[in-house]
Amino acid sequence: MKKKILVSGSTGQVGQELQFISNQHPEYIFEFKNRSQLDLSDSESIKNSLLNSDYDYFINAAAYTAVDKAETEINLANAVNAEALQSISAFAPNNCKIIHISTDYVYNHNPGRPLEETDQTLAQNIYAKSKLKGESYLRQRQNAMTIRTSWVYSSFGNNFVKTMLRLGKDRDNLSIVADQIGTPTYARDLATAIIEIIKFDQDNSTSFSGVFNYSNMGQTNWADFARKIFELEGISCQVQNTTTEAYNAPAARPLWSVLSKEKIKKKFSIEIPEWDLSLAKCLSEINKGL
Repeated sequence: MKKKILVSGSTGQVGQELQFISNQHPEYIFEFKNRSQLDLSDSESIKNSLLNSDYDYFINAAAYTAVDKAETEINLANAVNAEALQSISAFAPNNCKIIHISTDYVYNHNPGRPLEETDQTLAQNIYAKSKLKGESYLRQRQNAMTIRTSWVYSSFGNNFVKTMLRLGKDRDNLSIVADQIGTPTYARDLATAIIEIIKFDQDNSTSFSGVFNYSNMGQTNWADFARKIFELEGISCQVQNTTTEAYNAPAARPLWSVLSKEKIKKKFSIEIPEWDLSLAKCLSEINKGL
């Protein structure tokens, strides 16, 4: 019998990438729900979707991700990113395995090496605190996994890559933060990894719980990320480095977001592409749609 997979946040970047690749996996029955069908800010909506359901897996790709707006929309951020996970834990059937997507923002420190899942968490803004609280609710449940990721972009939705493509063609130069170090994550790579995890779980009776990091391989900063986009697309816009302090965003950002992926690679036998190679693939997808 085919396994049934529910995906929340179907209009988000990871949700849309999961929809895109789902056609390649006829061995599963996918059901995708957007906010009107499964509203994480509404406990009754979660209950109606999960209680007495027969899903084998629930991929929670929905989240409140407006990092700066979260500083004022505190209740909404907490409802979607934190309390929702309490409801999901309560209403999902015991045999339904949960894959929840979280964020590098929960770490917010630099140990002088890539961040590991066992490192301390020092969430500094409302968004990060809400995501960390959501993780804590999941830890109380068996068969629940959290994947922390960073700097997500896609050919779908709004993101840094698309913003740079638009601004780079309109301006001669841009000032972009250069003191935040991390790794971009192509949402299609993350979506593919999630399906690989589900396949691995079906083939191997291993524990399906804990925290795992996932981003592409390598590291860069936002300014160099933009430069690589312009280089690959032949855009002549010049990038000037600026600092996080000078940018002065309402919400604090972590300066170090390089994630160690050794745990997820070893556990699930996953190969992870280098960030610049995945960027080139995403740009190709974007150009196909133009």
